[in-house]
Amino acid sequence: MKFADEFRNKAIAQGIARAIGGEVSSQRAYRFMEFCGGHTHAISRYGLEDLLPANVRMIHGPGCPVCVLPASRIDMAIRLVDRPEVTLCVYGDLMRAPGSQGQSLLRAKALGADIRMVYSTLDAIRLAEQAPSREVVFFAIGFETTTPPTAVMIRIAEKKRLKGLSVFCNHVLTPSAMHSILENPKIRDTGGVPIDGFIGPAHVSTIIGTQPYEPLAEQFGKPIVIAGFEPLDVLQAILMLVRQVNEDRNEVENQYSRVVTREGNRRAKDEVSQIFELRAQFEWRGLGLVPNSGLKLKPAYAQFDAETRFAIHDLRVADNPACECCAILRGAKRAVDCKLFGTVCTPETPIGSCMVSSEGACAAYWTYGRVRDEPLRRTS
Repeated sequence: MKFADEFRNKAIAQGIARAIGGEVSSQRAYRFMEFCGGHTHAISRYGLEDLLPANVRMIHGPGCPVCVLPASRIDMAIRLVDRPEVTLCVYGDLMRAPGSQGQSLLRAKALGADIRMVYSTLDAIRLAEQAPSREVVFFAIGFETTTPPTAVMIRIAEKKRLKGLSVFCNHVLTPSAMHSILENPKIRDTGGVPIDGFIGPAHVSTIIGTQPYEPLAEQFGKPIVIAGFEPLDVLQAILMLVRQVNEDRNEVENQYSRVVTREGNRRAKDEVSQIFELRAQFEWRGLGLVPNSGLKLKPAYAQFDAETRFAIHDLRVADNPACECCAILRGAKRAVDCKLFGTVCTPETPIGSCMVSSEGACAAYWTYGRVRDEPLRRTS
């Protein structure tokens, strides 16, 4: 297969669905967590759950970087940009991510803060070159996929001697979050729903490869299948997980072999390892403090570390108690279980991070109308 349409072939999708239906056991349930928000959207967009047997359930995981960013980090960024000399560069989908007490970067910008939306790290470099008297801070966010560009940005800043450029680092690590989900009973059971296997993230795995998941599969006895984002990719991954469960196997399999290798992108990994090191712990929305799950700049690059440069201290703030994003991110609830969904919380007026981000589970449910009932349709 070479083209996207071939990965969306209806007849092939129905054939894989029949194979799943023919291989599942009626004597058990199959509960698979798709970690990545891209997979959640594919499942909703193409109606894949409608093709699955009733005893195969997909559980949405915390694979949306904007969604899992805790409110405290938004608050810290807002405090930072309160400084008159600071220009904060952020990706667009982060602008409406909720902080505490109704705060957001978009609201801070409306109140006069110098916040610029950028498309890449190169935009932040250009801004720092054009405004050498400003303190330009890049709000670095994302999983392993977006970490290499941040590392390259720091290399360029060092080479060009851009003394006014720094990074507010919020890069996080996928395997550590999966480990936390499996190790912590309160998270692992997701409100009474055990997890039988994972559909592993696609883009992340192009960087880190499949090897980092192998200790997880061995330690916790859970199969993991790395999958692409097209409907046939996801369905085939589900079939592979069903077969592993039936055969009592706990292996890491690579459905996305056209892109992902076991070793990953060695050059990208080397670049990241030279610039960043592990934090002892980092807070995730929905998961709490997760050990060894976040990155920070190495001491050799402290001059580019905004948290060091501006003496930014960690905060701990509470999420909106009416919003169920935390439970949704760890698989305990679905979007429709939140009383705000589709009423006061819509893409136009988002309350929670899962509705703000284009990769969020609530945004997927709303966008593709998979679960909106008639009252919600009338209010939308």
